[in-house]
Amino acid sequence: MPYFFNADLPAPVRNHLPAHAQDIYRSAFNHAYEARVGESSQEELAYRIAWAGVKRLYVTQADTWVPRDQGPGRMED
Repeated sequence: MPYFFNADLPAPVRNHLPAHAQDIYRSAFNHAYEARVGESSQEELAYRIAWAGVKRLYVTQADTWVPRDQGPGRMED
C-alpha cells in the first residue's frame, strides 16, 4: 500500500521521524513497493528499504532522529 502523504505513514514513523526523514521513508517505501509487485514479501521488503533510506541520512541521538552530520562523532571544522 503506497503512501501518498506523510500523514498516511504508520504512527511509529510519523511520531518519531522529522518531516524530511518522513519524506525519505515515504519515497523509498513507495519506490520499493512498486518495484516488487507480485512478490510475496513486497511490503516487508519495502519497509526494510524505507528504513535503510532513512538511516543513510539520519541517526538516533538520545531517542531523537537527527541528520547524520549532527549525530554522534561529528567533528567540527
